[in-house]
Amino acid sequence: MFKIITDNGSDLPRDWLAENDVDCLFLSTILDGKIIAGKDLDLPAAKFYKMLSEGAKPSTSQINPDQAKEFFSEHVDDADEFLYIGLSSGLSGTVQSVKLGVSEFLASHNDKTIEVVDSLTGSLGQGLMVWHAVRLRKEGKSLKETADWLRENTQHFLLSFTVDNLFDLWRGGRVSKTSAIVGTLAGVKPFLIVDPEGKLVVPQKLRGRKKSLSYLVDTMETHKAKDFALNDEMVMICHGNVPEDAEFVKEQIRERLGYQNFLMSNVGPMIGTHTGASLVVVSFIGDSRY
Repeated sequence: MFKIITDNGSDLPRDWLAENDVDCLFLSTILDGKIIAGKDLDLPAAKFYKMLSEGAKPSTSQINPDQAKEFFSEHVDDADEFLYIGLSSGLSGTVQSVKLGVSEFLASHNDKTIEVVDSLTGSLGQGLMVWHAVRLRKEGKSLKETADWLRENTQHFLLSFTVDNLFDLWRGGRVSKTSAIVGTLAGVKPFLIVDPEGKLVVPQKLRGRKKSLSYLVDTMETHKAKDFALNDEMVMICHGNVPEDAEFVKEQIRERLGYQNFLMSNVGPMIGTHTGASLVVVSFIGDSRY
């Protein structure tokens, strides 16, 4: 049986990863020159977002080739075949670094096979791809069959999100300070998606928090897969530190669209550094990227 690996860009809970035999590579979150979250450092979401509210300005660091090579060297006896599902190359250089590290590792371990899949998404969009990889492995699919299916269906993994505080996006480098000031004064709540190239775009700006949260469900209703066999299998929702808003979106999806299978999670420090505590994310299977 092949081993599945992702990174913490997926925002999957650590207990879920352990229960489903999925390993994780860690991008680091750094504050004042020290790593505060990453490998062997699990910083609870509530504590992290409290730090942000008190003025902390962390940054993040991608996985480098040496770290990737070291990871596979440490896990060399776990399996003969590995599948890594990584954070979008449109958001981070991590996938490319892992490919380089894997190439160096395989040069001295030619009895091993490693497939690297660029999710072209992040957070629980990437997490949903991992969920399906686990499903396929349970069904007895081979490493190649699973990797091929993921690549063929990458554009079916849809991710959308909104934030309440534009200054969080400014601090995370996602909008200009002018946009944050003007948008805040106008009560603007941006709606963001991950496009077909795996990059963040803002196709819509709404006024009012409830409207922006409901728009997540509106968009899901418009783009949910109509002919895709797995369209009702799983919906994933995560948030920074706004559980009531995430629950509101979940109930809207349940009542309006009839979905019953949900995975709820917190957005971890790595993603949260760039988005802040007010983030609410929805991921689902759709006909194609927006």
